[in-house]
Amino acid sequence: MAQSNSGSSNTLLVPQATAGLNQLKYEVAQELGIAIPQDGYQGNMTTKDNGSIGGYITRHLVQIAEQQLAGK
Repeated sequence: MAQSNSGSSNTLLVPQATAGLNQLKYEVAQELGIAIPQDGYQGNMTTKDNGSIGGYITRHLVQIAEQQLAGK
């Protein structure tokens, strides 16, 4: 998710989506009861917590895409 991480191989197809994805990350973390440090650095978080956030975001984005394809 973090575009500022120079070691990241993930590239967004729509760079303007960065703010929305970051907001979604914080909302999902809050729903799951996981605290993301204020500075945004997730390197000290557990792999389980980061994986939970990423998995939930993926499920959510797939749900949105399915709804759009179904015309809802």
